[in-house]
Amino acid sequence: MNTTKPLPTKENLAITHVLADLLERLEHSSVPVGAEQYRSVVMHLVNEFGDVIAGTALGALLDNYPAAAELYENINYELAGLCRSSLDQSLAAENEAKAVIRRAMAQSK
Repeated sequence: MNTTKPLPTKENLAITHVLADLLERLEHSSVPVGAEQYRSVVMHLVNEFGDVIAGTALGALLDNYPAAAELYENINYELAGLCRSSLDQSLAAENEAKAVIRRAMAQSK
């Protein structure tokens, strides 16, 4: 049985903006943040992303909030991959992962 997602309907990003700002603050907080609080903000933002219409306004919001952009990429990965990550950043992460794997393999010998 195939299920279809309803089309996004929300053009007003006020709530999305508030949640993205809150997530960014939690990400950079110098005070420990409770897991439930963090999870609650993320889940609310995931729900908002499910309702918003992709476009210039959403792109601008994601450009200003890296934590929200990363979340957006993760929930849309199957359709778009790492479409918002810079190629240099992605390549650097891949090279670092390869280096870590090589070091781990060398240590296990």
